[in-house]
Amino acid sequence: MVKIGILNLQGAVSEHYDITKKAVKNMGVDVDVEYVRYADDVAECDGLIISGGESTVIGKLIHKRGIDKVIKDNNISVFGTCAGMVLLGKKTDFDQPLLGLMDITVKRNTYGSQKDSFESPIEIFGKEYTGVFIRAPVLESYDESKDDIEVLSTFDDEVIAIQQGQHIAISFHPELTEDTLIHEYFIREVLNKQ
Repeated sequence: MVKIGILNLQGAVSEHYDITKKAVKNMGVDVDVEYVRYADDVAECDGLIISGGESTVIGKLIHKRGIDKVIKDNNISVFGTCAGMVLLGKKTDFDQPLLGLMDITVKRNTYGSQKDSFESPIEIFGKEYTGVFIRAPVLESYDESKDDIEVLSTFDDEVIAIQQGQHIAISFHPELTEDTLIHEYFIREVLNKQ
């Protein structure tokens, strides 16, 4: 059975779990969704979701527990939101451990502090969607020479969602909405890889 892991280290983890379960139910597919905390748990996953939170803390735990090695060795698809977007990149504006799975440079906390959080309509996959931005990062740059990179959404001329191969990075919080559109897209991508 295909398994999607919700990395349970820090951040909006339960919200990602709930919306992923809802997406699986809406799609009517045979996919297991589980919380994962250690490398052995992650090794059993076909896809992994890394939530928002404190990217420095999550990155250190991923590295300390060997989760980064397992993701790379097992070719696991990763969907990162907010802090997860930072971790997927090869560079950021702070010295911290990164997964480096995508040829992107991410600028942390572009949209300000917690009190500057906001919601705004955005467009993604040709549909209107509510973007929830909380201390959100944006893409500073990406390697335009790579033909497997696709910009999925922009907001105020900033890239807020991007995909490279099997990995997806977005700066906002889809788990804080009721809309399963983006989670369903990731699940389909994982299923298509099987």
